[in-house]
Amino acid sequence: MNILGINAYHGNASAAIVCNGRLIAAVEEERFNRVKYAAGFPAQAIRYCLKEAGVTLAEIDHVAVPRNPSARLATKLFYALRMPSFALERAKVLTKFTGIPEALARIFDADPKKLAAKFHRVEHHQAHLASSFYCSPFESAALLSADGLGDFASTMWGTGSGSRMSIDGAVVFPHSLGLFYSGVTQYLGFLKFGDEYKVMGLAGYGEPERMNVFREIVQFDEDSNANGFRLSLDFFTHHRTGPEMSWAEADKTPTLGKVFSDEMAERLGPVRTPEEPLEQRHRNLAASLQARLEEVYLGMLRKLAARTRLKTVCLAGGVAFNCVANGKIFDATPFEQVYVHPAAGDAGLAVGAAFHVWHQKLGKPRSFVMDHAYWGPGYSGEEIRRAIDSNGIAQNGYCVTELPEKELMSKTAALVADGKILGWFQGRCEWGPRALGNRSIVADPRRQEMKEILNRRIKHREIFRPFAPSILAESTAEYFEKSHPSPFMTLAYSVRAEKRGRIPAPTHVDGTGRLQTVTRDANPRYHALISAFRDLTGVPLVLNTSFNDNEPIVCRPEEALDCFLRTQMDALVLGDFLITKS
Repeated sequence: MNILGINAYHGNASAAIVCNGRLIAAVEEERFNRVKYAAGFPAQAIRYCLKEAGVTLAEIDHVAVPRNPSARLATKLFYALRMPSFALERAKVLTKFTGIPEALARIFDADPKKLAAKFHRVEHHQAHLASSFYCSPFESAALLSADGLGDFASTMWGTGSGSRMSIDGAVVFPHSLGLFYSGVTQYLGFLKFGDEYKVMGLAGYGEPERMNVFREIVQFDEDSNANGFRLSLDFFTHHRTGPEMSWAEADKTPTLGKVFSDEMAERLGPVRTPEEPLEQRHRNLAASLQARLEEVYLGMLRKLAARTRLKTVCLAGGVAFNCVANGKIFDATPFEQVYVHPAAGDAGLAVGAAFHVWHQKLGKPRSFVMDHAYWGPGYSGEEIRRAIDSNGIAQNGYCVTELPEKELMSKTAALVADGKILGWFQGRCEWGPRALGNRSIVADPRRQEMKEILNRRIKHREIFRPFAPSILAESTAEYFEKSHPSPFMTLAYSVRAEKRGRIPAPTHVDGTGRLQTVTRDANPRYHALISAFRDLTGVPLVLNTSFNDNEPIVCRPEEALDCFLRTQMDALVLGDFLITKS
C-alpha cells in the first residue's frame, strides 16, 4: 500500500511517500526550486518521491494532506466575522487545498476524476505529533507539538502507545508560543521568515534582565491543572488583523506580516530596524525571550510528565527546533529519553500525515524507525562524473582525483586538520533544515579563528550565530555534559569545561554546542571521516555547517560545484572524487 504525504500551500512545502508502513523518500520543494522555505505546490518533490519509490500516480492508494478545514470550525467562524479581510485571504488558501487532487493530476497529465487514491485531511498538529511518535523508537511516549499556528491551534499534547495516539489537549488561536517568539524576533529587527533561530543564537550573548515584562507577555501557571498558556494580547496584533502570511507562491520565500503591537515598544524600548547595530539591550531582550520560552515550554513538559508518568517524550512543531531548550529537558523534567523529528517544522507534516493515515486511520502496526535523515535525492558515481566533466573544472586550474575510500578519508581528514575548508557531498540529501554529513561544509573545530574565516569566506552570516559540532556518538560523553543521542542536531548540550579550549570554533559563547552524534550505522562514510580526523588530531569531532551560501542546502552535484567555485572553499569531495586547487 502506497501513501503520499503532501504539505502544500504552506511554508516548507514538501512531499513524502510511505510504502507498506516504511518511509521511502521525503524532501522539501526548496531543494529543487532553490527558493528558501518555498511554499506553493511541491510538484518536483512529489515527482521525486514517486520516482524513488518506483511507483506511478495510479499506484498511490492514499494521499494525506496535513490540513483539516473542519477543525475548530466555530473558532474560525468567530474570527472570520471579526476579521473579514483575513477570512477572505484564508478562504483563498483553502480553495487551493480543495484543488489538490486537480493540481496533483495536472503535474502528471492525468484526469483528476480517474485518480484511484483516497484523499485524507489530517489536522495540522496531529500530523506534527505523528511525524515524531511514529518515527521514534518508543513503544509509548508523551507527545507535544508547538509552533506558530495550524488549523487554528498552536500547541497540542497527548500520548502515543503502539500504533495509536490519544490527544489530551490543545492551545488555540490567538495564543501561541511560536507567534510570541516571532513577534519579539521582528521587534528585534529580524524580519525574514524563519529568522527565529538567529535570535536563539543572539540570546547567548545577553542576560535575561526583562523577565518581569516577558512573564507578563506570556502567562503560565505551573501550579494549575491546565497545561496551557496565554498571551497578553496587548503586545500583539494577529488577533485583530489575523497573522498576515503569504503561503501560496512556490517561487517566492514566504513572508509573515507584523505580529507585535506598539505596546511592545512602549514597554521594552524602541524597535530595532534591520540596519541598526546590535546593542547590549537587544542581546538582553533576546536572552529574556529565550528564558521565558524555556520556562513555559519546560513547564508544560513537566506537567505532561506528571500527567502521563512516562519517561519518553516525542516533540515536533517549529518550537521543537529550539535546541537550547531541548537540551535542558533532561535536567528540568523527569523525561529520560527525547525524540525530535529532524524536520520538526512544517516540512515534517508530509511524513506525519502519511504515517497518521497508515497507523491512526488504517490501524496498521508499526515497523519503521527514523534513525537517520537521508531521505532526499542521491546521485551515482557516473552522474557525479558527468557533472564534473560538464563543469570543466579540471581544465580550470583544479585537480580532480578519484580515490578508494580509505585513501579518500585519510587525505580529506589531513586537509581539514591542516585548516582547510572542505565541501562534503555524499549519498542522499538530508530531510529537514540541518546538514548532517551528506551536504555539509566541514572544518577544523580546534581553531579559534575558524568561525570568522567561514563567515568571511563562505557563509556571510551574522557573527553571533554558532556553528555545530559533529561528533562520533561513542565519544559524546567525553566532550559534552550529556550523552543522550542527538542524531538530528536538535539538542544543545554544555561542552565540558576542560574541553572548551580544545574545540573553540563550534562552542557557543554560552559554553554549549548544538551537536550531531554520528554513528557508523546511520552514516558510515561521515563516521569514517571523523574517525580519520580523530586519528590525526586526537579530537573525535569536526565543525559542520550546511553546504550553501544564503540559499537552500545544495541538492545536486552541479549545485555543489557551483557553490564551491563561487566561494572560497579549499577542497570539495563529491562521492569518491576529491577536488583541490592545483
